[in-house]
Formats: sequence, C-alpha cells, structure tokens
Amino acid sequence: MRTTQPSAQPPVRPSTAVKQTGLPLSALLALATAVFITALTETLPAGVLPAMSTDLGVSESAMGQSVTIYAIGTAVTALPLTAATAGWRRKRLLLTAMAGFAAANTVTALSSGYPLTMAARFVAGVAAGLAWALLAGYARRLAPAPLQGKAIAIAMTGAPVALSLGVPAGTFLGTALGWWVAFLLMTVLAVGVIGWIAATVPDHPGHPGQGRAERAPALRALAVPGVVPVLFVTFVFVLAHTVLYTYIAPYLDRAGLGDATGLVLLVFGVASLAGIWFTGVRIHRRLRTLTLASGLLVAGAAAVLAVPVDGPAPVYVAAVLWGLGWGGIPTLLQTAVGDAGGEQADAAQAMLVTLWNAAMAGGGVAGGFLLDRFGAGSFPWTVLALLLPVLAVVTAARVHGFPARRRTG
Repeated sequence: MRTTQPSAQPPVRPSTAVKQTGLPLSALLALATAVFITALTETLPAGVLPAMSTDLGVSESAMGQSVTIYAIGTAVTALPLTAATAGWRRKRLLLTAMAGFAAANTVTALSSGYPLTMAARFVAGVAAGLAWALLAGYARRLAPAPLQGKAIAIAMTGAPVALSLGVPAGTFLGTALGWWVAFLLMTVLAVGVIGWIAATVPDHPGHPGQGRAERAPALRALAVPGVVPVLFVTFVFVLAHTVLYTYIAPYLDRAGLGDATGLVLLVFGVASLAGIWFTGVRIHRRLRTLTLASGLLVAGAAAVLAVPVDGPAPVYVAAVLWGLGWGGIPTLLQTAVGDAGGEQADAAQAMLVTLWNAAMAGGGVAGGFLLDRFGAGSFPWTVLALLLPVLAVVTAARVHGFPARRRTG
C-alpha cells in the first residue's frame, strides 16, 4: 500500500486497552513512521524503476520483480513468523523488524548486482512480514475502545504519506543523485524510528502458546460467514492495484509523460491522504458504502487511463480518482475481516496479510508479463476486468463480510 498492507494482530477487548480518554499521539506517530518505512521500502522501486534497471543491467520488467520478491518474502513468512514469535514482547518484535529494514535497505543501496539486490529485497519482505503482523493491532491496543478505529487510521497514514511524499521524493532523488541515495536515506530513517519507538511506544506482552495453534484457527476462520468474501476482495483488489502501480513509469513513458512520474505519484499520494482521512471519519458506520465507493473510484481511474490520453490532464484526473479510492482500502479491509472473523479475527487477519502480499507478488509478475507481451496500454483494461468481480462480491456480501449495517461495540 504497502500500497499499504493490513495487520495480523488480533483485536483487543476494551478491558485490555489502555485506560485513557485520548490518543497517545507520539506513540501513534512513531507507528505511523514505521508504516511509512514499510510502505516506502515496498513501493520505492516503482518510482526509480528505469534507473535501477539501467544500473543493474536488467530489463524494466525484470526490475519490477523487486516488488514481487519483496511481497513473496512477506507472503511466505507472515504466518510462520507470527506463530514463531507469538511469545515475544511486542515492542521487541517491532524493533527487530525495523532493524531488518535498516539492514536490507543498506544492502540494496550498496549493491551493484541484480541477485544481491533481489536477496536484500526478500529480506526486506521478511521484515515486513513481522511489521504487518503488529502495526495496526499495536495501534489498536494503544487506544480506548471508542477510539481504536481512529488510532488505526492515524497509524496507517504512514502508507499514503509514503505514496504522496516518499515515492515522489525518491523519484526526484533517483533522477538527481542516483536511486541508491533514496534507499540509503531509508536506512537513516529506520535507525531514527528505532530510537523513537524505544522512547515512546508502550510495550505489550506476546501471546505464549498461540503459535502452535495458529494453523487450526486459520482454517476455522474460513468457515466463518463473511471471511471468504473479504479475503477474495482483498486479493483481487490488491492484484489490480499492483499491476498498474508497479509499472506506472512505463505506462507514463508510453503516454509521453515519463518526466512527470514523480508529479503523478505525488497527486496520487495526496489524494490517498484525503481518502484515508475520509475513511477514518466515516468507517464506524459506512464501511460497506466506503468499500463500494473505493472500487468505483479506482475503476473510474482505470477507465480514464484506458482511453488514449490527449495531454496530461486526464492522467492527473485519473491519479486523483485512484488515490481517493485506494487510500482507505487497507483500513476498510482490515476492519471488515476483523468484524467478520469474530473470535477467529486474529487468524482471519493473518490470512489477509498473506493474501495481500500474494496479490502483490502476483501483480508484479502479471504486470511484467503484460508489459512484455501486450505493452503498458493493457494495464488499465486489466484493472477494470479485475475490479468487476470485486464490486460484485462487495455488493452481494451485504449480510456477512460487508454488511449494510456494521455491528459495533
């Protein structure tokens, strides 16, 4: 979204939440910065793809697999690492994940070979598997029950900020100074947030004994009404988004706007900020409506991009629609699967994390195939085709999954 990704952390009963009436903003902003690092590490190659491919001597479609290998690292390790570290104290685990990002981004910045870069990206994905299993749930535990949704929304702002400011800034640095500078700065930021988390974020115990029982609840969660529709929507929606986002630079080159990649991503990211803010305000009562609106907005953006552009204006309009639709999706889907899962919410969210990253990996592979076989013009049509079943499932799941009236409290 990570392109933000949701958390596998279980929801918390009001009795275990902190006893306060407000939000611990410093701690939540530290978590938001951790989300920023996770999301920017994931998506930064999209802004510097041509420069990375040139320096490492591979094609753009091959370089796009740096997003795929990151997602694979997360997808294959999220569930087993969550189980293996279930007994760890949460703060220790989060600090370990941030240290993993610092190491992986350093190696990426200094690497001069494609295999080493891909290995570092895989390690970064493993660190993300740890981080995404914690972050939103951690934010939820820091807030009193009535404010838990807002706490998650604050923490998740790190993702659209990464898209709105981080990727455009990385694109600019990649052009001016070299793509590796952006990754090196990510290391500096990761070291800084390690200190911030250590100083301001309260610690919480782990869940000893939960790890061994992880697989059975994950399977039982599939039988809970509403979980499967949310997981389907998650996989297909993220797949559609990733196909276009990962290869946005080649698409803009085709449209004669290759020099405007950073600005287009900036517009997309700012619109994402607006989307996540609006979602945070309305999600308590309007989850179903917001999910449908998100799908329609992204589909509208794809429809605009599918038509041959005459000047830059349609591209920027599409970027606004895309950002508004995508910004709130991580919070919406994470909340939907938590509501649907009930007592199996922790397992359902762990599965959502895995499917999210599987979709990212699939989007990177599918986008590379489409680019080589059909050209960048095929991306918007692919997004449209994928979003049609998403909208159909959200519409149909009005009793369980995306109910017309959300159960709260």
